[in-house]
Amino acid sequence: MSNIVEITEKAQGQILKITENEQNLESKGLRLAVVGGGCSGLQYKIEFSDIKDKDNIQKVDDISVVIDPKSSIYLKGVTLDFEDGLNGKGFVFKNPNATNTCGCGESFSI
Repeated sequence: MSNIVEITEKAQGQILKITENEQNLESKGLRLAVVGGGCSGLQYKIEFSDIKDKDNIQKVDDISVVIDPKSSIYLKGVTLDFEDGLNGKGFVFKNPNATNTCGCGESFSI
């Protein structure tokens, strides 16, 4: 089965870096989700949370990246990148399916 989200090497490195300080990752994963909100209707969410039975799981080394079934519909084909530098924003979702995004890039619509 192919991955739902492509995770760039830079994003993978950052995921590994932030998980160094996390405890009890055996039962948790880095959750990528889409929730209602933002100026364009939908927004991305990243958090550590418990892994649920129906979650889709992608591995980044020993870290589980989890996506719930509802969010997987919106995240299919998306690239998760990490931007640092002067204009860097942190994790950035590059969504070729979005028909409209807000100016700050935090929300989108399909």
